[in-house]
Order: sequence, then structure tokens, then C-alpha cells
Amino acid sequence: ATQFRPEALRVGADRMMALLNPDGQFSDADRARRRGITIGPQGFDGMSAISGLLDPETRAYLDAVFAKLAAPGMCNPNDQSPLVDGQPADDAAERDTRTVAQRHHDALRAALRSTLVSTELGSHHGLPVTVVVTTTLKELEDAAGIAITGAGTRLPMRDLIRMATHAHHYLAIFDDHGRALYLGRSQRIASPDQRLVLHARDRGCTHPDCHVPGYLCQAHHITEWVHDGPTDIDNLTFACAPHHRLLGHGWTTRKRKDGTTEWIPPPQLALPGETRHDDIVDQCPHGVGSR
Repeated sequence: ATQFRPEALRVGADRMMALLNPDGQFSDADRARRRGITIGPQGFDGMSAISGLLDPETRAYLDAVFAKLAAPGMCNPNDQSPLVDGQPADDAAERDTRTVAQRHHDALRAALRSTLVSTELGSHHGLPVTVVVTTTLKELEDAAGIAITGAGTRLPMRDLIRMATHAHHYLAIFDDHGRALYLGRSQRIASPDQRLVLHARDRGCTHPDCHVPGYLCQAHHITEWVHDGPTDIDNLTFACAPHHRLLGHGWTTRKRKDGTTEWIPPPQLALPGETRHDDIVDQCPHGVGSR
């Protein structure tokens, strides 16, 4: 112990314990139960805290990614063209003033971006797995303001513009772009264009007090398809899976004049003696309302 610095001694002790007791105090079932990653809500500055425990396999994958992408000089956002492949030049590594934690962050961002660009994740709810963003035309032209992703994440406009240089993401702008949104009875499944409009208009599940973001929602026909409801944007709304299932158990929806979606419970959930009509349906305590 007198021959090593504290950190070297700790590493040596950990390795010795791994050799003497390779299974440790926890079984595979224990590790599986404790694994997890939690991402906290965005702060006022837009940053999100992350915490959790990685199992040995996941740690091994992450170590391999960091060994490449988190090396000094790699994925440095301060460079005009951040290096993501090959080996960084000596001068690139020397001018890299980031901390180890910052290099890890930038490496993870590069790995996630590369995964999305590859399109190997396929599709999700009718759209390729990528970043879906909504904004206004004015904010885009001014390169100022905040855009909103399909998960509800606030994204500064300058970040959105930078992301657009790396890959084709889905951007829904509140303007008439001329694409066909009224498909009538020609198809049942909402088109990618229509899902983009739902992201822009509804942002997430329209059931009252539900905060599930658009990424995790399904496109619901307000007038059901089986009842001759058209696949038009005015007849579609976002619904998360649990609330979508309610619609097969007595719940119904309808579109208000202001364009919001009204959720109506089955009669047995109404208050005794309540007369349910448009003016008071929002007073029911069982979640009736609009969004």
C-alpha cells in the first residue's frame, strides 16, 4: 500500500476482489433488477440531469464507444468540423480543453446522432425513428426562439439549425406547405405528413390531464373508421395507448368548433342526474374535457 497512490490502490483492490469473488455480492438477477437510467426534467437552462446504474454488459459497450469517440480531439464541438472518424491529429488533441465528463457527453451525442442517421432503427408509429420538431415559420427565419420535439423537449433554434446539417429530421412548420392531408377513405393509417401535423397541433395525447408526448401516441379517428370516419387531419387526434384503449370501452371523442378534441365517458361514469351536453360535459370529474 505504501508503493501506490490512493487511486491506483483502489483500482488494484477492486481487481483483486473481482478475482477472489467474481460473482460479487449480487447475482445476475440482482443486477438485472437494479439496472436503470433516469433522465430528469429540463431545467430553466434546458439542461437535464441523468442518473442510474449500468449492468456490466452495457458498461462494456459504453467503454468501447468512449474509448473511440471521447478521446481528446474527437467529437469536439469547438472544431469547425468535429472529427467522428479516424484518429485526431496531435494539434486537435492539444487544443481540446474539454473535461473528461464533457468529452463523454459529446461522444454519447455523436453516437446517438450516428444511430439515427443510419436509419437502422426502422420506424415508430408510422415515422422513421428520428427527431420530430415543431416550430413557427417566423422563428425559423429569425433563427431565434424555442422549438419543441415530439417528446416535449425544448430545443433552442440554433441547436435545431445545427442538427439539420447532420441529417434529415422531421420539421413541422405552421404554414401551408401544400402536401395532401385529406386522404378521405383511401387509407386507414395516418400518413407521415398527417402525423407531423398532429405533432405540431396536439403535441401529445389529447385526453385531459394526460402528458404523454407525441412520440408515444397513436393517431386516433375521432369518427371511427368502422363508422365511415375519413382519414383526414380534422378527423384525427393523438391518443396514448392506455387512453386509446378506453375508446373500445364506452368512451367516445368528438371535435369541437375550436378544433380541440372532446373526450366523453360512457353513461355509467356520469354523475347521477347529470344531463350531459356540450356546455357542461367538461364538469364531469372522470376526465371529460378537451385539449
